[in-house]
Amino acid sequence: MIDSHLLPLQRRMTMPFARALRSAGIRADQITVVGFGIGILAFLALWAGLYVLGLVLILLNRLADGLDGAVARLAGPTDRGAFLDIALDFVFYALVPLGFALSNPADNALPAAVLICSFVGTGSSFLAFSVLACERGLKADAYPSKGIYYLGGLTEGFETILFFAAFCLWPSTFPILAYVFAAGAVVTTVTRWIMGWQAFGAD
Repeated sequence: MIDSHLLPLQRRMTMPFARALRSAGIRADQITVVGFGIGILAFLALWAGLYVLGLVLILLNRLADGLDGAVARLAGPTDRGAFLDIALDFVFYALVPLGFALSNPADNALPAAVLICSFVGTGSSFLAFSVLACERGLKADAYPSKGIYYLGGLTEGFETILFFAAFCLWPSTFPILAYVFAAGAVVTTVTRWIMGWQAFGAD
């Protein structure tokens, strides 16, 4: 919901580190893959019930997600980079609730399944809109540097990480927080359906 407002601050904070990484010859794609590897470690930590460690690894994954984009802007973005970024991000977002489900199946399996299902709604509506927007040459004014069309909503990256952090800090509240976040994701999905219906209804 507020990602576009936080984007300038994120860029200012990550740019010095991005310049250093670029000078060291590290490519954006490499950062993306390493960040995903850290995300897998976060999943394993959550599965093992090591929630504080899981939170640290989640935050490191998100740091890598910001740095790969900053390095890509310095070196020149590529289609492969945009593909890797979004494809691996979607898997990472699903791995976090899966980790909680596996750590405590009796309490967390159903809420995690509901949350992952809601992610399918937000993800599929996001990608479907982006594909058609690209075909029509549309640009997202709030995200001019992104490799694909970014469609906002009630639950975006900031809200996702906020809830992930809450899951890790108060793991016993995962079921109720997961349902609350899933409800927000449903709202996001429905609003994106409406936006798509309106934006592409002039055929």
